[in-house]
Amino acid sequence: MSAAQELARCGFQVEVFERRAIPGGKARSLPVVEPSSFRRGSEAGPTPSGRALGRRPRRSLPGEHGFRFFPRFYRHVVKTMENIPLPQGGHVAQNLVDTTRVHMARFEQPPLLLPARFPRTGGDLHASLMAVVSVLGGQLGIPFEDITFFGGKMWQILSSCEERRLTEYERIGWWDFIEARGRSEAYRKFFGNAITRSLVAAKAQRASTKTIGDIFLQIFFDILTPGISSDRVLNGPTNDVWIEPWLAHLQNQGVRYHFDAEVRSINVAGGAIRSATIAQGARTFEVQGDHFVAAIPVERMAGLLSDDLLAVDPSLVNLRELSDYVEWMNGIQFYLTEDVPIAHGHSIYADSPWALTSVSQPQFWRGYRMSDYEDGNVQGILSVDISDWDRPGLNGKRAEQCSREEIAQEVWEQLKRSLNVGGAMVLRDDMLHRWFLDQDIVDTDPLVPGMELNVEPLLVNYVDTWRLRPEATTRIPNFFLASDYVRTFTDLATMESANEAARRAVNGILDASGVNETRCELFNLHEPEPFLPLRAYDRLRFRRRLPWDGQAMLVAQSAVELLSRFRSQAPASEGELPLPPAAPEGLQGMLGIAQRMVVAPERAAVPSADAISPPPRPAEDNQRDASPASPREAPSLQNLRRVRITPAP
Repeated sequence: MSAAQELARCGFQVEVFERRAIPGGKARSLPVVEPSSFRRGSEAGPTPSGRALGRRPRRSLPGEHGFRFFPRFYRHVVKTMENIPLPQGGHVAQNLVDTTRVHMARFEQPPLLLPARFPRTGGDLHASLMAVVSVLGGQLGIPFEDITFFGGKMWQILSSCEERRLTEYERIGWWDFIEARGRSEAYRKFFGNAITRSLVAAKAQRASTKTIGDIFLQIFFDILTPGISSDRVLNGPTNDVWIEPWLAHLQNQGVRYHFDAEVRSINVAGGAIRSATIAQGARTFEVQGDHFVAAIPVERMAGLLSDDLLAVDPSLVNLRELSDYVEWMNGIQFYLTEDVPIAHGHSIYADSPWALTSVSQPQFWRGYRMSDYEDGNVQGILSVDISDWDRPGLNGKRAEQCSREEIAQEVWEQLKRSLNVGGAMVLRDDMLHRWFLDQDIVDTDPLVPGMELNVEPLLVNYVDTWRLRPEATTRIPNFFLASDYVRTFTDLATMESANEAARRAVNGILDASGVNETRCELFNLHEPEPFLPLRAYDRLRFRRRLPWDGQAMLVAQSAVELLSRFRSQAPASEGELPLPPAAPEGLQGMLGIAQRMVVAPERAAVPSADAISPPPRPAEDNQRDASPASPREAPSLQNLRRVRITPAP
């Protein structure tokens, strides 16, 4: 959908082939049909409740693959949302609302409330202070020396150049990087497992330090930066406030949508894509076009790699290995007879064996009456993500070994044990009206207990997998990739990375076709400017094959702070400050870079790393394509879309 929107903007004729009957990929919400019994949920059309009794038809309860959340560093997808109009005026991005808290629940321990944004109110400031007191006061059980040690590890990532992160940290597991093995149990639980399992469904021992470190720092600095919250959610069911207006906008732009259409093969001739074979119902047919965009998940794309296709771009064979690096992260919704706003934001269940996270949704939904749904008895929706399917639960069984009913019952028990502490009864059995488990979890063999298949798994950035990921523009001149496994600045399988990949694919099509239209904007991850000199100094060390130097960084930081004080006193004509003549060579280089960044930032460019660098990261491109193109009719495009197995379109 992201690629189709940008291509339609540029005047292309676009057709989208969607495997499902509903657009939106993993982001879509699903109508939950009233089951024959409480213990079975299913995905289908509108609920018949009300019609048989002669009442006004009620709305189906919304189910979902997993809850949506929009960190502040999500810039690509939000930019797209800003260009989707709403029927009542305005745009879809205005349906994003701030959360204010992150709630951490534990077994038989009081919860910890953390701020989700820079303090704006007295309540925000109180939450921030109490979080600091709780952490430093040992309420999490993390020794102070472990906290400072972890801070030092984050300082190392922050002051390391991008080349070192991509070359060295990409090949180090998070568990080893933070040296979890020699630290306290609480350190391992919170800084090792909670960060990786609950947020990205990854195992700490295998997760890439580059990815986990970069994203952790993004969230951390987003909280410390005044402005919008580091965590936003939609103000209604996803289809209502995002997907349906988006589909209407695309169709108004002339995009042709084909539902229940699955890609069976990608056909090559003369070194380019000739056509794609599509199955739709009982029909199988070929579609042709000038350019093809594959917005197909990695595990499905790997199955479409033919010998003919690989003969033109052999590097795509890496997708077969990459497709092994997927994990399960799927959702279950509990529909309650009472609204239970546990926290004004997301909850992390630090002690839950299945790495649960949740959000209580109705508190954020504007203008929605829960009594309009189904039989009118549902007042609350608790949407829960299950991120660890391999670890035994309280019932002694792994999630993948359980039936759908057992999964629902076990998740409910883990939630109660986390929330009902200190005499509080946040969740009671009598308030549970029904539940809905993501239908992508499939029991393929009724004779074997458990769930054997996940139709929509999640790509996880494990150690040294960046080398396996392709660019959005392939060596096939009319074939482009727009999925979350593409190399992007975001570097995490999310709706943000999928959107960025789509933008890169569209820019590739503009280059290939010669169409003179404004290129899609790309946004790199942002870290505070005061750390640029530190990373520049580390880049010098990296190019000389020297390790990261913590002691030198402390000295360099002091030097940068000193130079900053004299910024206003720097000679305007020369832009130079004197360097200590006796300073060591490395420090002189650092001071020289820092001086230019402080006094004349535009002159502070540092050459890129030499041949020891890894495959280059995609360059940011925020510029317009100013090269003139000969007047011509914009070519048509067939946008292949077998299924959207990304967290968002």
